[in-house]
Amino acid sequence: MFDRTRHVYQSKLVDPDTEWTRRRLQILLGSVVVVVLAMAAGGLWSVVSMLSGSSAGGATGSDSAQSDQDQLAAKQLPEAPLEAAQPGSLSSGETGTIEIPAPMEVGEVGVATGFPHTPEGALAQLAAIDTTALTSASVRVAQEVITAWAAPGGPTAESWSGVQGLAALLESAGMSSEAQNTITIGAEPKMGFIKGTVGDDFVIPCIDFIVTATTAAGQPQQVAAADCQRMVWHDGRWVIGEGEEPAPAPSLWPGSQASFDAGYQWLEVPQS
Repeated sequence: MFDRTRHVYQSKLVDPDTEWTRRRLQILLGSVVVVVLAMAAGGLWSVVSMLSGSSAGGATGSDSAQSDQDQLAAKQLPEAPLEAAQPGSLSSGETGTIEIPAPMEVGEVGVATGFPHTPEGALAQLAAIDTTALTSASVRVAQEVITAWAAPGGPTAESWSGVQGLAALLESAGMSSEAQNTITIGAEPKMGFIKGTVGDDFVIPCIDFIVTATTAAGQPQQVAAADCQRMVWHDGRWVIGEGEEPAPAPSLWPGSQASFDAGYQWLEVPQS
């Protein structure tokens, strides 16, 4: 499911009457990077803020007042400009590989599940949650996804960055909140790392996706988009946990030297 060379999650076909310039689509895709996946304690970054070079502040409060989980979530990761998320030069160097377990079943709202009680299982579950929500091209479906896959006290249908980001993407494209038949969105988890763990039941995995938007007006356009979430083991499965969404990971084109320098590793499902 998460083989980096063969699997892309997509919704349906595009409206042949829709026309975008390459730059508009790049900005649109940039909104995925910024709005879906740039999380800060005070709320969302806007596309305008990102493009103008401003950034969001970190979490507030003293370290002594935070739990170990909160401290891990709030720990800042390197920032990256929007240009670093665009397709670019690939490195001839090497990085490691994270072996991702395959899903055992399909769960609520069509999200793959059945992953083991390991950090890699948490990463795989987050990839399945994110891809299902984003590629649906439907705000309603994304809301159903987070309602089914968040622990009590976790993100809601109104607050989850995945819902807000998808809504921003569709709005930027001049589409309705139910755009399954007007745009194809693909999301392929290519690289990732484990930001940290607290005990056996709390993991913050970070995933670097290639997001692809396709219209009938031209070739598909792509951008990297990274996400980190609090994953907790709850009732025998990994779900997104309670608390503020973690500080954002840099969105870097997979295979670039910057992605290696940031600690990303390739994601693979072992071949049986």
